Amino acid sequence: MIITRLRSRTESGLFFGLFLLFIYFMKKIDLFFSFILVPLDFVFLVLAGVSAYFIRFSKFTTEIRPVIFDLHFWTYFKIVLFISVLWIIIFAFSSLYTMTSRRLSQEIYRLFLACSAGFVLVVILIFFQRELFSSRFVVLVAWVLAVLYTAIGRSIIYWIRKILYSQGIGIKNIILVGSSKTGDNLIREFFSKRYSGFKVVKRVRDFSLETSKELSEFIDNFNKENRHKRERIDEIIQSDPNLSKVETLRLYDFANEYHITFKYVADLLEVKVLKTEVSEMAGIPIVEVKRTTLDGWGRIVKRLFDIIFSGLIILFLSPIIIITIILIKLDSHGPVFFSRRDDGSPVFRVGQGGKPFYYFKFRSMIPGTDSMRYNELSDRNLRKDGPMVKIEDDPRVTRVGRFIRRWSIDELPELFLVFIGKMSLVGPRPHLPEEVAKYEQHHKKTLTIKPGITGLAQISGRSDLLFEEEVKLDVYYIENWSLLLDLAILFKTPLAIIRNRKAE
Repeated sequence: MIITRLRSRTESGLFFGLFLLFIYFMKKIDLFFSFILVPLDFVFLVLAGVSAYFIRFSKFTTEIRPVIFDLHFWTYFKIVLFISVLWIIIFAFSSLYTMTSRRLSQEIYRLFLACSAGFVLVVILIFFQRELFSSRFVVLVAWVLAVLYTAIGRSIIYWIRKILYSQGIGIKNIILVGSSKTGDNLIREFFSKRYSGFKVVKRVRDFSLETSKELSEFIDNFNKENRHKRERIDEIIQSDPNLSKVETLRLYDFANEYHITFKYVADLLEVKVLKTEVSEMAGIPIVEVKRTTLDGWGRIVKRLFDIIFSGLIILFLSPIIIITIILIKLDSHGPVFFSRRDDGSPVFRVGQGGKPFYYFKFRSMIPGTDSMRYNELSDRNLRKDGPMVKIEDDPRVTRVGRFIRRWSIDELPELFLVFIGKMSLVGPRPHLPEEVAKYEQHHKKTLTIKPGITGLAQISGRSDLLFEEEVKLDVYYIENWSLLLDLAILFKTPLAIIRNRKAE
């Protein structure tokens, strides 16, 4: 008996330890909890519906009011599952799965409103389909229990998150800009309440050009020194109302360049703000500039979308992939994939956050001729408006290479990069490190998200666009992402390929 208890405690301790280890190695615990809230809410909503059923058919309730209707449990359970899915959708539209620093009371209030909207939906369904439910009591009790159970679930998550934060797990490292009392209050708040989830690692009084250089060095050193801890600078908070507008905008561009979330004290920024979210810290309204809707739950949705659809497309196009491999080997000597430079070094592209990743696609050129684009063939470059290089009448292209380029077949291996998470189906094009090195500051916003196989620029003119026009389209996509926009771009991509081929 004692051995069994010890084993049970050991297993539970091991499970909890593994859970903490998993959380620790996650870049942001907010993303984890945002993800887990969906199944948790679903379970609690189903539990609320089931509890209401058994309360109605309990001896205590039936003695007060006898049951005069016939409602089998499994029929009722199927209806509860369907309605719970609808309620989850309502929760999503109520922003209950976005990662914010809302107080628990605010979260529960939003839950109450969302559950009330779901209750109204059930009432409307009963109005049109009377046989769904025969008891107003069950509906009313299920609504009350849904609010109660989901509030308990949120409270548990809120409590666990505070414990993790107090242990230094998942906290956000912050740079504070400004010398005002507001900044002093924030530092005092974060220091006294470790469970807030924020830690000020550096504070500067202004944001002059000298300060910008100082912060650049600090961020680089901090990220390198804490790489083994998987820590980095997460946010910059502009807290000084006396900071000039020029400094504020320079700070905003600086945060974009380093892919850091930018927040500021309310009413200080009047331009360049497209999507914002207001939260409260130490009683002070703080506005966060959303770089993209992919910062939160959208990232999970897009990743699941990429995994599912890239896998399906790979299976569907596998015959074409196999035939292309055979044709490349028959047409010319050399590897099937273009994955190494002329000197034997691996080919890289620049991905999300400016991080390079190993890249490959079908080889369409004679081996050992890649560097000619910057030397012998540089005078044939059609893209002189920016850092991109496109050679006119490229003599390096093989016969098969010309065909697979014309129909974008050479880029099909990128689907495997999408599947493993280095790229996305839709996004800005992945550019070479030497091209990104020539970017101006505002160009670097295109590195906010993962690069894509296709995107707005590809369906709007492909290589015929000027580089600045391409950047504007990519930035628009980043700031206005939606799953419907991704689907629209994917459906238009084959048409864009055919249209451009006809124009040649």
